[in-house]
Amino acid sequence: MSFDARRDLLFAAHVGDRGLPGSFTVSVIKVAARAVVADIPVPGRTRWTIVDPASHACYVNIALRVSRVIPIPATGPHGLDADVERLRLFCACDGDSLVEVDLDSAEIIRTVDLTGAPDVIFFNSRLRHLYVAVGDPGVIEVFDTARLRRVERVLTERDAHTMAFDSAHDTVYALLPETHRAAIFLDAE
Repeated sequence: MSFDARRDLLFAAHVGDRGLPGSFTVSVIKVAARAVVADIPVPGRTRWTIVDPASHACYVNIALRVSRVIPIPATGPHGLDADVERLRLFCACDGDSLVEVDLDSAEIIRTVDLTGAPDVIFFNSRLRHLYVAVGDPGVIEVFDTARLRRVERVLTERDAHTMAFDSAHDTVYALLPETHRAAIFLDAE
C-alpha cells in the first residue's frame, strides 16, 4: 500500500490468484470517506506500490514484461523505494543489506548492512531519510540517504515488519503484532 496525503488517497495492490481471472487489481481508497473509489484491473501479479509526491503518480510493481533488469548484488531483493529527484533506487534485501542504485546508469552506488532481513521501506523526500522495517529483532532503521548512513535505530517489537509512512507529517506507523498495537514515530530532524 501507499498513501498520497495531499489527495487523501490510499493505493492497495492486490496480489491476486493466477487461476482467478480479474483478481489482479489496485484499489484506490478515499481515506476520510473510508470508501473504495476505484478498483483498477492490472495485467499481472502486483507486489508493491509507491506514490511520487511531486506528480501524485502511483507506481505499482506488476509481474509482466521486463523492460530493464538491474542486478542487485545481495540475496533476496525485497523492499523498494526511490528518490526520484536524485534518480536513486533503494532496495532492501533479505541478505541483511541495503543497496543504493543510480537509475540512469544502473550502477550500484553503495551497500550498507542492516540489522536483519528487511520488509517494508519508505523514502522521506523532505528529510532525505529512508525507513527500513526489520522484523527480527524488531526495529525501524533510519538512514540519511545523502551518505547512506544509519542515523537512528527505533525499537518496535519482534515481527513488526509492516509499516506506513505519512509524508505530509514525517510520521511512520508500525504494526506491532505481538501486542496488537500500532506505534507512531515522528521523524523530527
